[in-house]
Amino acid sequence: MKKRAIAPILWTTVGILIAFPVFSMTYYTMVRTSTPEFCASCHEIEPAVQAWQVSTHVNNPQGLVADCMDCHLPAPHDTMNFFFTKTWHGIKDVAVHIATGGNDYVRKEQREKAYQSIKNAQCLKCHRNLLSMPDQRGAMLAHKSALHPLPGYEKNCTDCHRNLVHVDRPYYGYKQDLPPYRATGLHKLVRFDPDEIP
Repeated sequence: MKKRAIAPILWTTVGILIAFPVFSMTYYTMVRTSTPEFCASCHEIEPAVQAWQVSTHVNNPQGLVADCMDCHLPAPHDTMNFFFTKTWHGIKDVAVHIATGGNDYVRKEQREKAYQSIKNAQCLKCHRNLLSMPDQRGAMLAHKSALHPLPGYEKNCTDCHRNLVHVDRPYYGYKQDLPPYRATGLHKLVRFDPDEIP
């Protein structure tokens, strides 16, 4: 009887001792491979990381930094979605890199795919006060129509905000030194080409 009572406790203890380090290392690996430094280790992505470094997502008066994981992946506390999405992106990127050597990587095409894949919830992780800008009534109304759209008028944040991050600039885009920001695409039919920035 005593041996039967000890066996479940023993197996549970062994399971915890094995599962906890495996889960911790998996999670640590997932987060570490989502950093800009890791992304830049791939020569296809390096120009995108360099463009990100001179953007207002890195250089802003608030001192906040939105990195790769913040925009391109779900929040880490949404564990299953984060793991699935990160794993899928990783397998896809590695397979394409191995198959093509990165030689057929076209930034403009990849940028459009990224714009389509970024959901509003990913932007709203940081930008939570969009309906509380009394000194910018036009922006507040535009955001209200995007956050609470009428049926058939749904918009993504990237429909209007296409020139913020992965745009090649010869200078750092410090927000305090720039003219007031204006969204570039105020209608779904208007498309902004970041390559046209002077």
